[in-house]
Amino acid sequence: MAGPGKDYNHLFKLLIIGDSNVGKSSLLLRFADNSFSGSYITTIGVDFKIRTVDIDGERVKLQIWDTAGQERFRTITSTYYRNTHGVIIVYDVTNAESFVNVKRWLNEITQNCDNVCKILVGNKNDDPSKKQVESCDAVRFGESVGVRVFETSAKENVNVEEMFMAFTHMVLRAKKQSQNPNRHNEPGGHTDKINLQKHRDGKKKGKKCC
Repeated sequence: MAGPGKDYNHLFKLLIIGDSNVGKSSLLLRFADNSFSGSYITTIGVDFKIRTVDIDGERVKLQIWDTAGQERFRTITSTYYRNTHGVIIVYDVTNAESFVNVKRWLNEITQNCDNVCKILVGNKNDDPSKKQVESCDAVRFGESVGVRVFETSAKENVNVEEMFMAFTHMVLRAKKQSQNPNRHNEPGGHTDKINLQKHRDGKKKGKKCC
């Protein structure tokens, strides 16, 4: 049960990072407000939104920080990483360079966080003719670094809710394991079945390549 005066059981700070124009703000708006704007307005500074969700009967309050607008500095100030429970690294499936740069963002997380949950998200997955980063390549890379991979479309509202909820599950499980390390003997996060693409009707879409 939530404590006195609190409407939640857990409070998690999540950070969204990645190259410019990969859709970080769009993913946050879609999840927090269920809205989408096609106009690209660079986020000034750092913005965050709050959403409370129910996970296994517990109320989890998410404070999700959007770092769009900071990428031009090539590094996110270490202050933003402080007290972060989970980091979402976003790339654009229609921009191969943004996927290559994922390694740099992962290195930055390692430099700023001792132990944090991570997830890799390929956004703008709504036009197969423009796709430059194949799903199988993303999966292969994710497995090599132990990070779960999702593909989303904030524009078409595909897999955004599922991605955020799955990641919240991971963060909650990691917290409980850290509080009681003997409770589970399972490794965290990357052994989960990778769930890349789900259409709104729940069916997988996209060609098989691996």
